[in-house]
Amino acid sequence: MTTPPPEELPNRERTALLRSVVFREHDTGGHPENAGRLVAIDDTLERLHLLRDRPDIPFSAAPDDALARVHDPRYIAGVQEFAARGGGWLDADTVVGPSSVDIAALAAGAGIAAVDAALDGQTKRSFVLGRPPGHHATPTRGMGFCIFNTVAVAAAHALSRGVDRVMIVDWDVHHGNGTQDAFYESDQVLFCSVHQWPLYPGTGAATERGTGRGAGYTINVPLAAGADDGAYADIFDQVILPAVSAFRPQLVLVSAGFDAHADDPLGGMRVTAQGFGDLARRVVQIAETHAAGCVIAILEGGYDPAALAASVVATLGALDGNDALLNDTLEGEGRWNGDATS
Repeated sequence: MTTPPPEELPNRERTALLRSVVFREHDTGGHPENAGRLVAIDDTLERLHLLRDRPDIPFSAAPDDALARVHDPRYIAGVQEFAARGGGWLDADTVVGPSSVDIAALAAGAGIAAVDAALDGQTKRSFVLGRPPGHHATPTRGMGFCIFNTVAVAAAHALSRGVDRVMIVDWDVHHGNGTQDAFYESDQVLFCSVHQWPLYPGTGAATERGTGRGAGYTINVPLAAGADDGAYADIFDQVILPAVSAFRPQLVLVSAGFDAHADDPLGGMRVTAQGFGDLARRVVQIAETHAAGCVIAILEGGYDPAALAASVVATLGALDGNDALLNDTLEGEGRWNGDATS
């Protein structure tokens, strides 16, 4: 069966795709987090005719005051100065080039624009396809390939606009320690992370549940290597969905990392692209039930280009409500059948 392009799907709101060739200019050389990730995604979206007829959401770099809702101003100024001097290695994993900080601010700005589009009624669903990823960046430190925490900045922006309850779902194979740190004492953000354990960055134990007013608003589900689609679906159904029902989020954000894919070189999980699509469908249902359908996915990890592209497409299919696209997603090496790519 040939997957119908978005414009042939009646009565469905198209998901906005926030993309820019500028994101490719964050030059990391042979680092696993490189511009080829976005090239693979863009090429696949183009081949499957998935770039057409979507809402156009303009975005620009997040200003310092928006970043400062999450990050210490001293860190912001320090990393900007570091980049201005030519950059280098921020830590053992994180490359910063002369333009990298500006590009990270652009990714954060895309998250802010997606929030505004949802809150202003322009489009309920967006997928920010930017880089570098962000969920490891803490309020005071960039780390783990991350400079600014895009999903946290987006959540903080929503709170600044009067939203009372924001949910962040993080299914990246690595724990989103930076996002957790940003909201660990808050009862306005429900942070739910499903991740491989033990693995970098070493945080995310089930006992880490928040403190003060935030006690109980952090939910960590560490899983041993080898967890597959069924294990992830069970966690969503048995742990996350009950917590969501009590929290009743007004906006749902997803740290959409795809390095839990079975083919990813940096993780040890067995999730398929179809499995990510199933998780995304569950998130969409949460948004439909509690948040007037408003859900924003933000790209995090995923380091096998074919698997990453397939997983993005499956997630987009869920956001679009395009069951045909989800059903056409094939696994193994992230390939597509002849009908789907024709």
